[in-house]
Amino acid sequence: MREAAFINRNKEKWQRLEKAADDLGKLSADEANDLYIELTDDLSYARTFYPKSNVTSYLNGVSARVHQMLHRNERTDRNRFITFWTTEVPLAMAKTRTALLVSFIVFALSMGVGMLSTAHDPSFVRLMLGDGYVNMTLDNIKNGRPMDVYDSMDEGFMFSYITINNIMVSLMTFGKGLFTALLPGISIANEGFRIGSFMYFFIDQGMGKVSGLTVMVHGTLELSALVIAGAAGMTLGNGLLFPGSYTRAASFKRGAVLGLKVVIGLVPIFMIAGFLESFVTRHAPVLNEWVSGSIIAVSGTFIIFYFLIYPFIVERRLRAIPRAKSS
Repeated sequence: MREAAFINRNKEKWQRLEKAADDLGKLSADEANDLYIELTDDLSYARTFYPKSNVTSYLNGVSARVHQMLHRNERTDRNRFITFWTTEVPLAMAKTRTALLVSFIVFALSMGVGMLSTAHDPSFVRLMLGDGYVNMTLDNIKNGRPMDVYDSMDEGFMFSYITINNIMVSLMTFGKGLFTALLPGISIANEGFRIGSFMYFFIDQGMGKVSGLTVMVHGTLELSALVIAGAAGMTLGNGLLFPGSYTRAASFKRGAVLGLKVVIGLVPIFMIAGFLESFVTRHAPVLNEWVSGSIIAVSGTFIIFYFLIYPFIVERRLRAIPRAKSS
């Protein structure tokens, strides 16, 4: 990229960040560090491609000032645990929203394909779920207990096994982004095929409503978290493939940090989903429909607010600080 284009592309951001540097005391630790990372990423790019330019000197000066102010005010942040969930994860989600949209579209389309494939070829469900699971479920349906698979294991062991497994799956989905952003997308597509096939299988057996109210008690959180993990993996892969105005190394580091924050932010979601699947889902077929529906609604509302709406609020708050200074 030519120097003039680099300057024109980023000068408004630099002016905003320079003003914010004077107000570091009004920023949270995460917001101040995020500011510093943005400046040093641009400085790294400028040093690589325009080492003797005025823009490199300018960015070096601003970054040095921010660095000094950060260390001057450095202290142990007792609220770091809180700010991680209230600021860092939402900001990471705000910067991965495009990848999240892609991950959701891939999942939704593949789920539709899974349903259509099962409708046209009943053997497809056996390919997706395995003969053992399908045969067991058919027997359970004949015995009047279609969801008995969730009552076949000790609650405590089931909670530990499912939670650890889902966390590991999300980490592997994220890690696949090291090779290419396509691999996390393939993982999400496979999950969509499986869920779509599963759903149509129960619909075909006349158990669509029962299975939906049962599975989505935990599935609302679990499936949403897997889609978000896919977005984290895509962010990691995109950071390596599409560095933009950053150096490839700086872009990769940025994508890795953002994606890792998102994946860590999903751990409590998987824990709650594992608890619901182990202790509540097994009782869902005999629960009042309003109870199951309420759990699903609360879970869906939380996912929409925390991972979609709240990131806009945090991002707007961060952007408003330098504007308030200049007004």
